[in-house]
Amino acid sequence: MQFSWKKIFFWRKGRRRNHEIAPDEVLLDSSNLPNFDTTQFEGRLGKPISLVALYVTGGAFILGLLLFLFKASQLQIVNGEEYFGRSENNILRPIPVFAGRGVLFDRNGIILAWNAPGTDSPMVSKLDPVATSSIVFAEDIITRREYATSSGMAHVLGYVKYPSKDSNGFYYQEDFEGVDGVEDYFDDELRGVNGSRLVEVDARGKVLSHNIVRSPLQGKNLTLSVDSKIQSSLYNNIKDIAQRVGFTGGAGVIMDVHTGEIIALTSYPEYDPQVMSDKTNSPAIRAMLNDSRLPFLDRAVDGLYAPGSIVKPYMALAALNEKVVEPSTVITPSGSISIPNPYDKTKSTIFRDWKAHGPVDIRKALSVSSDVYFYIVGGGYKDMKGLGVARIDRYLSMFGFGKEIPESFVNGKAGVIPTPQWKKETFDEDWYVGDTYNTSIGQYGFLVTPVQIARAVAAVANGGTLLVPSIIKTNTPQVESTIDIPASYFQVVREGMRMGATEGTGVALNVSYVKIATKSGTAELGVAKDHVNSWITGFWPYENPRYAFAVLLEKGSVHNLIGAAAAMRQELDWMNVNTPEYFKE
Repeated sequence: MQFSWKKIFFWRKGRRRNHEIAPDEVLLDSSNLPNFDTTQFEGRLGKPISLVALYVTGGAFILGLLLFLFKASQLQIVNGEEYFGRSENNILRPIPVFAGRGVLFDRNGIILAWNAPGTDSPMVSKLDPVATSSIVFAEDIITRREYATSSGMAHVLGYVKYPSKDSNGFYYQEDFEGVDGVEDYFDDELRGVNGSRLVEVDARGKVLSHNIVRSPLQGKNLTLSVDSKIQSSLYNNIKDIAQRVGFTGGAGVIMDVHTGEIIALTSYPEYDPQVMSDKTNSPAIRAMLNDSRLPFLDRAVDGLYAPGSIVKPYMALAALNEKVVEPSTVITPSGSISIPNPYDKTKSTIFRDWKAHGPVDIRKALSVSSDVYFYIVGGGYKDMKGLGVARIDRYLSMFGFGKEIPESFVNGKAGVIPTPQWKKETFDEDWYVGDTYNTSIGQYGFLVTPVQIARAVAAVANGGTLLVPSIIKTNTPQVESTIDIPASYFQVVREGMRMGATEGTGVALNVSYVKIATKSGTAELGVAKDHVNSWITGFWPYENPRYAFAVLLEKGSVHNLIGAAAAMRQELDWMNVNTPEYFKE
């Protein structure tokens, strides 16, 4: 059989040939599909989309585009600058650059409060306390306020509150805030002005760069008037006597009688300014806050105490100036005076002296602290007309009692000079001559602060100039008033106070290295009178007064034979060895 390629070719070609398919072979209709369901759109012919639908759809797209373009123009053209600023702020974070707080020095240049670098700074051990005040750190570091460890400085220095952040890391308090003491009173001068730094961060908060946009201005350094060595010694001596004898607290003030500079101002007990600033030792803070001895009370400035006999020098000046007595007038009390009861002549009230002193003139009365003498010159007795409460109030006010000290770091409490009006308002009772007697010796409702006593005795020492005490070292005194009493009368009172040291109640201060003029006082407390406040006040040197002092020991037993005079004697002895320059005339 002969093979034919042609047959094979045509056979394959024939197999691939297609014929035309009729419509009824592929389209379904009701005639060729059983169970045809028109409700399911079976067999329905498709129709073209209408022009209305196209127009509506196209219009919606165009409207959306127009709205998009309008909003974009609002964001980028109308409000573009505002939103640009917002976007910049999202990546540029302002960080405060804390100003160095002013450094505090004592009058001899000893540093009392300074700024130390933050504990996470690598420069902690490389910087001195003064230089640190003006340093700007590259990181967000708050310097630590540090205080000298000298005791007795807490109420003068005070403490600070640090800048504070919220939970998001932003500062809601960007300044150090002074609390108490010099830190509070001179806060505006000490705090300086913070600078600002812009830090660029990415979306994850990573710092990319930073730039100082405003440099900080350091706070002002201050040189205080206090001698920190003397202040610390005075505190320790007050503490020593208080603890040994059983007083609950105490205070001491030493003041320049010509400039008003405060050389020492201390209160026992005291708090720890470092602990209060750091706020890291919660048990110690709670202990101080709950201490019944009130370590946060500045007894020297805000403590109010019955003065007792230390008001007698001012009573003497009033009596001399009003001619109630002359310097040579002698009164011979028998140890007490008896005042008839105005409502029952068969009864009388007896006012006793602490001791029968025999005949005394005004100098002797001051030196031995005769109560009866000052009862008589204050309230009168028999034929002698006394000052009376109105003049007592006027003269004591002239020496600064019963009012706050104006424009001073130690303005403190006003205190009380008892008067008929005060008694009526306080007790709704009438005033009697016995009230005048008790006021004349610093009892009844009489209340003073130690710093009031110090500046009053300074006015006696300098001849009648009532100074505003200064905690800042200065040679320019601030005078509140000049007391119009003859210089000769001031000299009589100074002589009586000198006799107090040489032969009277202040003989404990009769030291060999400096001549002291002094007046002691013991104020009885409460109805039972089983506790007392012990006072010693005075000035030195006697011939050429330079420094006044007042020391208080608070609430000790009435049976104590040791009190404020012992604390001041220890202080004078310490100064004679360690700071003898204060005794040079």
